[in-house]
Amino acid sequence: MRRSPGGGVVRPRPQRQERILTTRVGLQLPVVLRYDRWERAGQHLFQIADSSAWCLGDWLVYGQERYADRYQAGVEAAGLDYQTLRNYAWVTRRFEYWRRRESLSFGHHAEVASLPPAEADAWLDRSEQHRWSRNQLRINLRESRRGKRAVATPERTRLPRISASGDRMGVWREAASKADREFDEWILSALDRAAAHELGR
Repeated sequence: MRRSPGGGVVRPRPQRQERILTTRVGLQLPVVLRYDRWERAGQHLFQIADSSAWCLGDWLVYGQERYADRYQAGVEAAGLDYQTLRNYAWVTRRFEYWRRRESLSFGHHAEVASLPPAEADAWLDRSEQHRWSRNQLRINLRESRRGKRAVATPERTRLPRISASGDRMGVWREAASKADREFDEWILSALDRAAAHELGR
């Protein structure tokens, strides 16, 4: 303990905790959380959620191969939905570990799992190259079956991160809601209108 110039004891201030706790029913977030910590937590949660289908699929495949007579009991003990797990296992079996693309979701792989491996890999290559969402991949697959060419979506880039006061954000969100549009969609259309105005178009 330190002593103040007047001789009294100076107690250290308690450090503000920024712990995020995961529970069975959600997250417990601190009252004050820096933006960078909040953003990192979201990225971490997405990675966990996105990898869980692969992990559960690998777990079930291993159980089926190693404990054929007992794995059903293991599935029931884990409290997991068997039909969902069967779907995960089916996709997992179709893609050896080395063929799985980290940049694409489990859903991308599920879309092409019924195709021969070389064809599935070609579609995954296109998805990576054009940064297709799972739905874009599904649409392009459907179009190719009808004899149409896959649609290459324009390359997307991220907007720079900006900070704004809560009041401004509130007004913008209210405007997006009044226009019955998603917030990010409303922002893009507002930027398009501003650019057209500045360029005299």
